[in-house]
Amino acid sequence: MKQACEGPFRLPRYAELPTMGLYLEQVTAYLNTQLAPLEDVRLTSAMVSNYVKHHLITGPVKKLYGRDQLADLIFIAVAKNILPLGDIRVAVRVQQNSRGDRASAHDGFCEELEAAVEAAGNDQPLFVPVTRTPAQQMLHDLALEAAYKANVDRFFAVTREAGD
Repeated sequence: MKQACEGPFRLPRYAELPTMGLYLEQVTAYLNTQLAPLEDVRLTSAMVSNYVKHHLITGPVKKLYGRDQLADLIFIAVAKNILPLGDIRVAVRVQQNSRGDRASAHDGFCEELEAAVEAAGNDQPLFVPVTRTPAQQMLHDLALEAAYKANVDRFFAVTREAGD
């Protein structure tokens, strides 16, 4: 993940999200700008419409999307590259309820993602003070991502078994 802007990667906190509603094209432009440092995390108007259709986010009011939808879309944009649609539905619900209120849940997710991006972007590998070639680092990162994905997959398997 490359930094597309100067300074550390930072997502807008809930209170910093636009207070006035945005039309669909404005939503995708705004969020894609915010998520640009993540490179492969992008949203299209069709995706957003599909998320509304599948009840992953609430529909717009008079064609305008508000803070809650923007916060949910930031989470979904990141999760969609890792999780299948059915698991995203559960993950959105878990994320929304993770800290008691939507603002705290969104802000907490932003902090977690920023810390992960910073750790992954360091020249030094995570937790192991060794020097690696770029190819070795890629393989190390791939192994970490696979391990973390396995942990996430186990969470959803247990959740599905519990009927949540």
